[in-house]
Amino acid sequence: MNLYFDNCATSFPKPSAVAEAMSRHLNETGGTYGRSAYPRILQSTRLVEECRDQLALLMGASDAGKIIFTANATTALNLIIQGICKKGGHVLSSAMEHNAIARPLEHMRQLGLIEWEQLESESDGRILVDKIAAKLRPNTILVAICHMSNVNGMAQSPGEVKKAIGEIPLLVDASQSLGQHPVEVDKWGVDFLAFTGHKSLLGPTGTGGAFIRHPEMVEPLLFGGTGSGSDSLSMPSFVPDRFEAGTPNITGIHGLNAAMKNRPVSQHSRDDFSSLLAEVKRDRNYIVRCAADFANQGKLFSVVHQSLSGSELALRFYEQFGIECRAGLHCAPLAHRHLGSFPTGDCRFSLSPYHTPEELNYLAKAIHDAGR
Repeated sequence: MNLYFDNCATSFPKPSAVAEAMSRHLNETGGTYGRSAYPRILQSTRLVEECRDQLALLMGASDAGKIIFTANATTALNLIIQGICKKGGHVLSSAMEHNAIARPLEHMRQLGLIEWEQLESESDGRILVDKIAAKLRPNTILVAICHMSNVNGMAQSPGEVKKAIGEIPLLVDASQSLGQHPVEVDKWGVDFLAFTGHKSLLGPTGTGGAFIRHPEMVEPLLFGGTGSGSDSLSMPSFVPDRFEAGTPNITGIHGLNAAMKNRPVSQHSRDDFSSLLAEVKRDRNYIVRCAADFANQGKLFSVVHQSLSGSELALRFYEQFGIECRAGLHCAPLAHRHLGSFPTGDCRFSLSPYHTPEELNYLAKAIHDAGR
C-alpha cells in the first residue's frame, strides 16, 4: 500500500519518467543551457524551453518567456519581494502565509523598508474580498497571497483579489496549487506567481520558478553570467535572462519536463476525497482543519486531537499503521495563529494522485483508531 501522506512537503512517488529523464541527461545527452551552439547544447536548451512552454500552458500564461527558473518557490518569492519592496512601501498579505512569504516580508519590515499587515479573513483563512479596499493605502506596493494553504488546504480566489486591488501588483504563491488546482494567471490578471516543481507537479526537488508579468518592476536578486550580452557588465534587460544568472539546474528541469509530460490519472476521485473528509469529521476526538466550502478544498487537511499532540499522533500513525504524515507548524505559524492551533500545530495529511480509494479508507480507519 502507498501510505505516504506527506505530499505537500514533497510528492512521492514520482512518474518513472522523471528519474529516466534525469539519468539520460547525466549519463547520455549532457549539455548545458544556452551557452554554445553545437547539437548537444541545442538539444538540452530546447528541452528547457519545452518545459517553460509546458508551465506556461499549465498556468494559463500566454508568454512563456516571462517564466523564470529558480531553485524553488522560496527563491522565486524572495526574488519578487526583495526586487519590488522599496523604502516607504506598504504590503498586504493573507492570514495563511507560509514563511516563504512571511519571513522575507518580516525581514524587509525589520530593515525599516516596508510596513506589512494582514488582510481580514474568514475562520478558515479565506480572504474577505469586500474588506480589502479598506486596507489599501496610497503607498501600497504589493499584495502577496498563497493560492492554497499548506495547513488546511483552503484555496483563495486570486481573480477576485486582483479585481479588488486594481493596479496594485498581486503576487501569488502557487507552491501547493500548481498541478492539482486550476491556475489562470492571464485570466485572473496575476502580476507575479511563484511555483515549485517537487510538490503537485511531481517533479524533482531543486526546481521551481516564477511568472513575472512586469520584469521592469523587479530588480534581479542574483547577478552573473547568462550566456547573453556578455560584452556588458550589467545584467540583460530582457527575460528570462534578466533573472537567470548562472547555470540552472538543467538535470532537474529535464526531470520536471518529464513529470509534466507523464502526469498520472488520479486513482481516486474527488468524491472519494470528500468521503474521506466526511468520515474523519464524524470522529469527535478531532477538530478537522479544512476549507469551510469543499469547492475551495485542495487535497490536504489537518487534524487536532482533543488530548494528543500532533507529534504524538504522527508517531502513532507511523508505528501502528505505517502512515507517514507531518506534525507541527508546517513552516506556517501565521496560519496556525489564525486557525487557533499555535504553538503546538497539528497533524497533516496530503494526498497524491497515486492514492487509491482503498488507501483512503485505510487512512480514515487509522485516524479513528489512533485517536482512541
